[in-house]
Amino acid sequence: MTETKDYKIAAVDRALALLEALADRPEQGVTSLAKSLGMTKSLVFRLLHTLEDRGFVSRDAERAEYSLGYRIGVLGERLGKDGALLHAARPVMDALRDKTSENINLVVREGLKSYVLATRAGRHSIRLFAQAGRNGPLHAGGGSLLLLAHADPSVIDTVLAQPLEAFTPHTVTDRAKLLQILERIRANGYNIVLNDLDDGAFSVAAPIRGADGAVIASISVAGAVVRFDEERRESYLNAALEAAAEISERLSIHGPGESGRMTSTA
Repeated sequence: MTETKDYKIAAVDRALALLEALADRPEQGVTSLAKSLGMTKSLVFRLLHTLEDRGFVSRDAERAEYSLGYRIGVLGERLGKDGALLHAARPVMDALRDKTSENINLVVREGLKSYVLATRAGRHSIRLFAQAGRNGPLHAGGGSLLLLAHADPSVIDTVLAQPLEAFTPHTVTDRAKLLQILERIRANGYNIVLNDLDDGAFSVAAPIRGADGAVIASISVAGAVVRFDEERRESYLNAALEAAAEISERLSIHGPGESGRMTSTA
């Protein structure tokens, strides 16, 4: 008989059970939760304290009762927005990868960082591509710089006021030069970079817009610089712009309100 391994982490399981109990019946105290969950009051208190510290639980100090916190809403909101974007982008990303044979990246902004929401690996033997779920800088990379260019001025000021890491000898870290680059990106409606984030790599990025016209993500064609000649530059740019426009149209058709991803709390 095959042995079944139990990989469950008890503390995580208990914390999730506690959140589910508060979802079913908000405004419960430690004693009530301990009794319904079969846990000690000491354990429930520690779990509640941890979850409250992370914003997943809120406490009414006067009545010593707990309910779900704001972070639950944030996660739900992000799931809806990212889910809509992924649903609209998946077939377009597949088609763009098949058309270019290069790596395709779907990138959004998370506060002062970029976030790789999805990727498609290229078909070449030499492949340079980001991993889905990876955070990165906003001051380097095709899609990241494009997102920074379309961020609120306060976000731009905050990012450029920080020490900016040079990832390669070609990374621009001078504030004045970066402001010029961001202005050029807004004027052109796209961004092309070489060697600035990964030495030996190029990225051609185009903006994806939500139903209200705001830039909410970028889609990029990326790969090895050795393949990036003038002909490919033109064809990849056109392909990226067409893909971004198609995803934007899909988002507009599938419903408004999908453009709130790029906020200071995203």
